[in-house]
Amino acid sequence: MESALIVSANEKSILSVSQLLQSGNAVRTDSAAGAAEARRCMGERSYDLILVNAPLADEPAEAFAAEAAENTASGVLLLVEGDAEEETEARMMPYGVMVLGKPVSKRLLSKALHLLEAATNRLKGIRQENVRLHKKIDDSRIINRAKAILIEYLNMTEPQAHKYLERQAMELRVPKIEVAKRLLSTYEN
Repeated sequence: MESALIVSANEKSILSVSQLLQSGNAVRTDSAAGAAEARRCMGERSYDLILVNAPLADEPAEAFAAEAAENTASGVLLLVEGDAEEETEARMMPYGVMVLGKPVSKRLLSKALHLLEAATNRLKGIRQENVRLHKKIDDSRIINRAKAILIEYLNMTEPQAHKYLERQAMELRVPKIEVAKRLLSTYEN
């Protein structure tokens, strides 16, 4: 874990969680006393982990944790009073927020942080794959539009248009998408 944000109104909690994270592999640990300050921090940088220690002074911790989970790629851990753990967990599950009841032992907190880190890493991999696939789809659309132009304006068949784009890419030593973009800029203006 490279970075973490601890959101807590309790300085002692910030210190103990910060020390636990530093003993792990967290490179940077920032802290915020409330949700407003945490939003400013989140606006300046992204975090692998956001730990929210309820209650917060300025707004409900649950609402902030749900917002953080929805609007960031961070793993979010919410610490609540032990008697409210099950109810809170049921409400936070749809947002993907992990909930632990207080008091929590260092061993359990450490284990939860490791599980959250593993889940966050897996999610990052899925997001990267998603971005790659979206780019591939976008490139395919552009190439297909270029083929359509070749078919319409130069009376080529689809296989001829395909071969033409491949041949041009090979001769110019550029990716086929670049040939397609050049063709589109010529004919669509």
